Amino acid sequence: MRIFEDLNVKFVEKRKVAAIFSLTLFIGALVSLVTVGLEVGIDFKGGREYVIETTERLDASTVRDQLTTVLESTPEVKTYGEELLIRTTEAGDDDVVKSLIVSELERNYAALSPTIGKSDTVSPRFARDLKRGALYSVIGSLLVIFVYILIRFEWRYGIGAVVALFHDVTIVLGLFALLHFVVPFSLQIDQAIIAAFLTIVGYSLNDTVVIFDRIREYSTIFKTQPFDETVDRSINRTMSRTIVTSGTTLLVVTVLFIFGGEVLKGFAFALIVGILIGTYSSIFVASPIVVELRRRFPIR
Repeated sequence: MRIFEDLNVKFVEKRKVAAIFSLTLFIGALVSLVTVGLEVGIDFKGGREYVIETTERLDASTVRDQLTTVLESTPEVKTYGEELLIRTTEAGDDDVVKSLIVSELERNYAALSPTIGKSDTVSPRFARDLKRGALYSVIGSLLVIFVYILIRFEWRYGIGAVVALFHDVTIVLGLFALLHFVVPFSLQIDQAIIAAFLTIVGYSLNDTVVIFDRIREYSTIFKTQPFDETVDRSINRTMSRTIVTSGTTLLVVTVLFIFGGEVLKGFAFALIVGILIGTYSSIFVASPIVVELRRRFPIR
């Protein structure tokens, strides 16, 4: 299927406007990360997590106040679909903590038959190892990508690709920090979300490489054409593929977000935002950076 076959948009001319827009999003994401911060799951900070099943939905704030007295610390309590999600860093034996929570809930909500349907426990040491491994995986993937682009194309393309990927991941992280107190589903950073970010990196890179391939091809075919026009031609000719690929992927991920259940909402949300940002950055971040680097450091 071919759409936008005769598209002739001057993308390179719009790079300054795009740069201002991207810089605004990037700075906003950094401010959000510094001031609000991310909601880190027990995978990366250690602690206990319990899913409470009842015959009727409980009020999270009320349960939080009740458990604070019993646990002598303030747990994190959120609605989890029709259930209740409780996270606590309370020290001590797991069975004792479970008993305290269930006893308090039964005392206040005996008619609703509260039970613990699922529980997870992560030690602080294991959480630190997971956090370190997640950080290394993201940084390592960016380094490998730079080397790959460097070998396949040249260093200007490698810098453009890595900057675009860093741009994508930072903005999605900033959005997670900004919205995790607002949206009715969990946006905590856990292993599943790290997998989503690595997926975003791969998706964005794939889109960028397709455009870079076409730029390299047209640079050989249209040797006398200005490089700006070659980049515009390349983006316009790959736009059909970009729209179809991004559109079909978004459709699938949106269905996953709507019908995948509470556990997958954060994962699907990261992919939705990541695909949109990744498609944008391939056109308005990675390619313009190559143009600017070619102007400042021309090939001799």
